[in-house]
Order: sequence, then structure tokens, then C-alpha cells
Amino acid sequence: MNLSQIELLRVLQETQFNMSKAADKMHVVQSAVSRQLQLFEEELGSPLFERQGKKLSGMTPLGKRIMEEVAIINQAKNNITTIAADFLDSDKGTLHIATTHTQAKYFLPMAIQRFRKKYPNVNIYMVQAAPEQLISQLHTREADIAICTERLDQETDLVLEKCFDWHHAVVVPHNHPLNDGDITLERLASYPILTYNFGFTGRSTIDKAFKAKGLDLDIVLAAADSDVIKTYVRLGLGVGLIADIAYDAAIDQDLVIHNLAHLIPSSCTKVAYLKHNYLPLFSQHFIEELLIAAKEFV
Repeated sequence: MNLSQIELLRVLQETQFNMSKAADKMHVVQSAVSRQLQLFEEELGSPLFERQGKKLSGMTPLGKRIMEEVAIINQAKNNITTIAADFLDSDKGTLHIATTHTQAKYFLPMAIQRFRKKYPNVNIYMVQAAPEQLISQLHTREADIAICTERLDQETDLVLEKCFDWHHAVVVPHNHPLNDGDITLERLASYPILTYNFGFTGRSTIDKAFKAKGLDLDIVLAAADSDVIKTYVRLGLGVGLIADIAYDAAIDQDLVIHNLAHLIPSSCTKVAYLKHNYLPLFSQHFIEELLIAAKEFV
């Protein structure tokens, strides 16, 4: 058994058990991949992969269990590389951030601006995606940290840091009937609704609040982007339910915002990273900047 064989298992899993793609990733010929896998299985005395002819179709129970150890070994290998780079120069590197559109546009700019002043030699890469994709990017090391609201509490292998609580709000044009009188969930449910896609920006909290009252929503448009929702509110398609942090008083003067803190429970934005993932010093400082920015943001 050697590290190359262990790396082969990881690459095969990453390529959905495609021997040809695994060979390309490892810069060897396919016959070498087949031979190394054969030697490894012979040494263990049991197959790790299920086969259909010459193709790998899945993992055996033993293979699945061994892959858990492979993931730990791969994590340790990556940590060793990161620790060494951090030791040589802790002010230089690359920070990969996975987040949603709302956080990227409305929350992160302040923290990133401050961070860049302290760490001008750190390159920042930001990926915007759905919460489940953000978590996946942590596991595949495409992201160092993730910042979002949904899904994080369901993961057991993440370190979570609370940033800030926020509420949903309704946005409507100045001449809309909702601007007169008290706003209730019943009144809101009587209008066409524009809000977030499932899994984005506290959408589950919205659904639960209305369901608890036995109310059905007529959602005529759902989007991941707060700005898209506001655009279609302006076109008169319906009432917008967005995160209150996504209302820009300077840009959105043509819309009226009504906070729904008394009707829909608050949501919490968190920063997350893998428990066993070594974070360089600059990444740790970025998280500190996030938490400072969060206090000022709210």
C-alpha cells in the first residue's frame, strides 16, 4: 500500500469511477491505473469496487468504509501543504469564499475591503451558488469558507460562527395598498408573491410562517437574486418578500419597505468551515473581520 494507490481511490471517486478520466488526472496511462487498483485489492484480499465487465460501477461495502479513511488521509495531506505555506509566508495566498448573492452584495464588501488593506497579497476568489452547493464546495476544497443562512445547521462536520440575525421584509411600490394599514400574513397572502427560490435566503422560514397560519402563497416568481425580485416588483408582477439587508435606501427609493420581524422569525447568517481543515492565518483573520463587520452591519 502506498500514497499513490490511496490517491487513486480518491480520484476514482471524484471521477465517478471513470478509469480513463482518473488516468488523465493522475497523468498516467489507463493500464497503470488498472494495475495499481488490482495490486491494492489483492493486498487487501477483497474488491473495493463493483464491476460491470471492465467498468467500475460503484463501491463495495468495504470500499465505502475505506473511502472514509481515504478522506481523512487526503485532509491531512492538504493540511500539511497549507501549514508549510503558512509557515513560510502567512501574508500571501488565496482565499476561496463560497456564498450567496445576497451575502456577496450586501454584507461582504465591508469585510473584504478591510481585509484587503491588511492582506494586499492575498487573492480572493468568490463563488456564488445555492447553499447545498456551497457546502459541497467546502468538502471538495473548492472553498475555504462558506457564508450563508440555509442548510449549515444540518451539517455535523462544520465549525459554525454566527455573524448576524436578520429579518424578511416586504417591498412594494409607493402606490401599493399594503402601504396603508397594518400588514398581516393574511393580507400578504392575498397578493401575488415574488420571493426566493427554495433553499435560498431563508425561504424555508417564510414558508413555515405562512403554513403555520394555514395560508397558501401564490408565488408567481422565485429567484436566487434579491435584485431580480425587486426588478419584477417594479414591473408590477406582485409583492416582494426579500431579506431586509437587501434593501438599499439609496438605490431603492422607488420602493417602500416594511419589516416583517413581527410576522416571520429571524434568520441567521453564519460562516462555516470544515472542522479538520487547517485555515491559514489570513483566513482566520478574514473570519475575524467578518464578525466585526457583522456587528456594525446590523
